[in-house]
Amino acid sequence: MSTIRPKKKQPKAIVLTTHARAHGPQPVPIVWGAEDPMKRGPLIGSVTNKTHRNVIGTHAGSYSVYRAVAVAAGALDPLRRPDLTNTSPTNRIGPFPGWFDPKKIVALDPFGAIVSEAFGSYFEQGYDIRPTIAVTRAQIRMAELDDAISAGRLEVDGKILREGGAVYVTKAAVEPVWYLPGVADRFGCSEAELRRTLFEHTAGMFPELVTRNDLEVFLPPIGGATIYMFGDTDSIPDPTRPLAVRVHDECNGSDVFGSDICTCRPYLTHGIEECVRTAQAGGSGVIVYSRKEGRALGEVTKFLVYNARKRQVGGDRAEHYFARTECVAGVQDMRFQELMPDYLHWLGITKIDRFVSMSNMKHDAVTRAGIEIIERVPIPDELIPDDARVEMDAKMAAGYYTEGEVPDGNELAKAKGRALDA
Repeated sequence: MSTIRPKKKQPKAIVLTTHARAHGPQPVPIVWGAEDPMKRGPLIGSVTNKTHRNVIGTHAGSYSVYRAVAVAAGALDPLRRPDLTNTSPTNRIGPFPGWFDPKKIVALDPFGAIVSEAFGSYFEQGYDIRPTIAVTRAQIRMAELDDAISAGRLEVDGKILREGGAVYVTKAAVEPVWYLPGVADRFGCSEAELRRTLFEHTAGMFPELVTRNDLEVFLPPIGGATIYMFGDTDSIPDPTRPLAVRVHDECNGSDVFGSDICTCRPYLTHGIEECVRTAQAGGSGVIVYSRKEGRALGEVTKFLVYNARKRQVGGDRAEHYFARTECVAGVQDMRFQELMPDYLHWLGITKIDRFVSMSNMKHDAVTRAGIEIIERVPIPDELIPDDARVEMDAKMAAGYYTEGEVPDGNELAKAKGRALDA
């Protein structure tokens, strides 16, 4: 239980960051894509010294709200700086050429894991610079891997895979960092349009989006991603060694609790199995786990769609799968995937031997980013839960990759049209 400290007296006046006297001197400039970190400049989103801030928003993504509550409750000193002693990455990642291409990485800070090293002189000058990436080592254990050992699909080697299904991994937690000109370019809109839309649809939460054009970096209040690396991390960027990759979007109900209405956990564990096998063959595997619950529509919307699908006349049917989502949310999918390849560029990936995904959106985003995909790996039929067959048939009819027979998409298209007309 946290200790609640006596609250410090707060000043009565609130000085907005858009006021000239609030930011005073010009902040440290950010030259996105610069190879020299001192020329690129650190990202300063903390609130310990508002005159130093050179980004819009603050660190920790959606967790920044919990930080604010902790401050309001008196549990956290708002001016406290983290002690970063012994927090450096367990494995060195990069730098790679993609780090210095302002068009290849626009949704994360490539220097985010090594801020103490890259921006040491700024620390000495009193700037509060915080990591946006952390890299550590761990073991993961999933029952499905033990099943794969029992079935003979995986072999225990004691180095990567141990008895009972425990796997050694390197994992990186990544907070979102958006370089607004680059993000706008990815989505085919102007930076001004993107800024205005972000401002309006967060109910004016970040006024600097429309008043501070000199600030081009935004720390959005959204979830980031965790990257799980299997095998020798040095082999990940080596195109001569095999690499398996699964890009997975969060599905708490399936991934954690085993809900069988979708294929998320089966596909995740299948991807991990492929990563282990590839690492044991002298290469490596990568799972990118992004926080985009319910196709980034949110879990409430997802559950509403589940109800609509099950209660419609005729029951849950593939031809109405996407239509039911559009009826509730107004759109089929808000994950897009345009920003997803940035995680792969951060790892220096230029070629993927086995891409464990049937999604056309993910595949196309990766190849558009200049990363070669040799083979696409669908989920085996025997891993698809009975209740998830509707989802899989609908996705294949809509263009998902499959090595088998594609369900007829004509009824799907007609049903979608009827739903939108309604």
